[in-house]
Amino acid sequence: MVPSVGVGPRLGVEEEFLLLDPVSGSPLARAEQVRRRSRLYRGLGGDEVQHELLLAQLETATPVCRTLPEVGGHLLRMRHVLSEAAAAEGCVLAACAVSPFADDSRPVPVTDTPRYHRMHEEAPMLTDEHLVNGLHVHVEICDEQARVEALNRIRPWLPLLVALGAGSPLWRGRDSGFASWRALVVGRWPVSGVPPRFRDADDYLRRTKELVERGLVPDIGQIYWLVRASARYPTLEVRACDAQMRADEAVALAGLIRAVVTTVLGEAESGLPTPDPSPETLAAAVWHAARHGLTGDIHDPRDLMPRPAKTVVCDSLDRVESALCGSGDQRYVRSALERLLQEGNGAVRLRRILDEAGWPAVLSHLRDQTQAL
Repeated sequence: MVPSVGVGPRLGVEEEFLLLDPVSGSPLARAEQVRRRSRLYRGLGGDEVQHELLLAQLETATPVCRTLPEVGGHLLRMRHVLSEAAAAEGCVLAACAVSPFADDSRPVPVTDTPRYHRMHEEAPMLTDEHLVNGLHVHVEICDEQARVEALNRIRPWLPLLVALGAGSPLWRGRDSGFASWRALVVGRWPVSGVPPRFRDADDYLRRTKELVERGLVPDIGQIYWLVRASARYPTLEVRACDAQMRADEAVALAGLIRAVVTTVLGEAESGLPTPDPSPETLAAAVWHAARHGLTGDIHDPRDLMPRPAKTVVCDSLDRVESALCGSGDQRYVRSALERLLQEGNGAVRLRRILDEAGWPAVLSHLRDQTQAL
């Protein structure tokens, strides 16, 4: 189903991928080769494929988009071309959020930049295990104060977004027991997880700069909150979701996130008070979402009380209905999330395939889903 064209904030989507051995599924350190080869294809712009921390990872970024059809077209284009480039270099491009297959080889080297080498020197094991990939959705908010207001107000939505986007249950040949093991891996870094509440844009700027000035993080880019004000663009960057196996599910989550941002800004304009749950409650609700995904209760964005996943998803869609209709995304996002509730998100489906057909089928599924139309 193609969403209709409406009016909403502009957005962009970043996707991170792993390069895997086509037989064993182990990570392959061929990012530079694949990136160089990708430049030979007319279907990819020179700056659309970026390196990541480890040499078995690559990232793509869409241009600035107005509509979800634009987002979907760019994601499919980049996935298909990059998959061809990866195959030509003897590996599989996989839109998976963690490294799922057993691997007894040496750690994947970091990409050869001073920043990444410093990260490895500071935290070698964390860096070696950072074979994790996310879906990052940028929603344009040009006003700095409004951007931080949206950040404050979206915080209670983070458990729902983590649960919906959870797709990383398998970690290095084992079932982690979590729907999103990626959330646990990323959460080991010093500034990660749920961001605090900020008074205003000046407070955000002062406190993030202070983290760098005190030597607590080497740069702003290593602030790994689940949502943050982008340091490069006039956007709110939502980083709560795992990388999605299917492009259409990434598009649906991007549409939902844009609708949530639009909704909370509308609530601010209406004078509704900013939600202020206790830090421990919100952090634990996110942990619970990473643990159970859509298979248990979700803590409702309205009051962070646990309710059945279907109830929370449906009620939340009703809450953002006006924003979805305004951007023309209502039918697309609703149908996609209803399908997730029926068929399961990535975590549910990967476990189902593993149980039914074993590890080789998981690798085939990842390859096929990454290129699925």
